[in-house]
Amino acid sequence: MNQLASIRIFAKVAEYLNFAEAAKQLGISNSVVTRSVATLEEHLGVRLVNRTTRRVSLTGTGQLYWKRCIELLRQLDDMDECIASAMGQPAGSLRIAASSLYATTDLPDVLAAYRAQEPRMSFDLTVFDNMSDVAASEFDVCFSTERRLRDSSLVCRPLAQTHDVIVASPDYLARCPAPCTPGELVSHDVLVASDAPSRYWEFRDTHGTQRVIVQPIMNIQSPQVVKRAVQAGLGIARLSRSFVRNELANGSLRALLDDATLCGDERTVWLLYSGQPYMAIALRSFVDFVVERYRQKPRENKGQKEACVGPEQHRPSNTELLSSGIL
Repeated sequence: MNQLASIRIFAKVAEYLNFAEAAKQLGISNSVVTRSVATLEEHLGVRLVNRTTRRVSLTGTGQLYWKRCIELLRQLDDMDECIASAMGQPAGSLRIAASSLYATTDLPDVLAAYRAQEPRMSFDLTVFDNMSDVAASEFDVCFSTERRLRDSSLVCRPLAQTHDVIVASPDYLARCPAPCTPGELVSHDVLVASDAPSRYWEFRDTHGTQRVIVQPIMNIQSPQVVKRAVQAGLGIARLSRSFVRNELANGSLRALLDDATLCGDERTVWLLYSGQPYMAIALRSFVDFVVERYRQKPRENKGQKEACVGPEQHRPSNTELLSSGIL
């Protein structure tokens, strides 16, 4: 029996109180998790986990053993960190949280490039549709693309800025001619992602500002689902340009109302992490890599509207940062 591997598996089961979720987090099969915990219990001669068809819980002995397991695994991580520090190389695992917008666009390339540079690193990724779905204690670093960040004591690094675009599919436009003016949107089927303004959209042109009341036929939290619905021809939507860049390029989506400027369309990509006095070498390495990657990224043309990375900012309110300027 590989006791250390069994301890790691048991610790994950104890954390989630769910064998299937533990298997998912570890990237192994359910049967391996079940067999490993059973083997560990046989080795110790005690029951650690109560199993029923409805729930999983720890026995009293299991609770005590889990606490010691956490201490042991933390010591092992510290040992790895000590060696990595002595060698000047990061090693270990980073807990990363990312909005679905970022996770389906830039994040895979960022992680692939970083791991090519630091092959000893691994990642535990959580994807969310709304920043309120995750707590700061659940990640080491977070990528957020929300319009307004919650008040927080986290360090905030603005990486880039993109703008929204109004889109529809060729199939939808074949049935319903594209709107020529913002006011014509009222006669179209509109789909709304929950992070987009849902009551009205404002546009600015040579004649001034026009507010268009929208009555969506679908309002859903996930921008990914909204994009897929637009591709299927269900209606018109307002989505981040970076999120639909490939679809605009291959023609599966078309941009609408290019002659009118959409107001309040800015989205900032933020890198968030704890401002601890002594940052772990793995976290510092990753943050420095991401910031430098965006700093060196060439500016895109004005039509794509992307701004470059800004400085590290410590403020009591993240919402203040959005109005303070990125550069």
